[in-house]
Amino acid sequence: MLVKQLFKQLPVALMIAALAVTGPVLAETTDANAAEHHHEPDVSEWLGTFNGLTPCADCVGVKTTLALNKNGSYLMMTQYLGKSEREFTEKGKLSWVDGHTALLTSRDGSAKRYYQLGNNTLTQLDDNAKLITGKQAERYILRRQDITANPPSHSSHH
Repeated sequence: MLVKQLFKQLPVALMIAALAVTGPVLAETTDANAAEHHHEPDVSEWLGTFNGLTPCADCVGVKTTLALNKNGSYLMMTQYLGKSEREFTEKGKLSWVDGHTALLTSRDGSAKRYYQLGNNTLTQLDDNAKLITGKQAERYILRRQDITANPPSHSSHH
């Protein structure tokens, strides 16, 4: 008789056990989906060196080279053409504000710069992370220099 009672209650016990086991799995799946939608873009989209000649109020332009490293650091080299031969170097930390806006913070925290990630480009943004507009807007775009994907050919040395 006791055995018959256990068999009658077995489906209920199995259902409770199944819910207890699958409950955390469902929660973990939800958390995993949330992690997949993290704001950082894929490293292949931003890793590399970007170059450009950005506008300058009292010189020809600012020759800018920006290297973004896999470890979340950056190295920026700038030279004020027509004003000085000196090249300035800044190192710091790279973080992502959202899926396409990078925040570069210098090591000492004195400089914060925003860049918008594009297709092999980084566009310098203003201090409020907004696109710079006007006649010189196009000059705030740094373009990827990808020497590994496109090795120089001998025919390019004319």
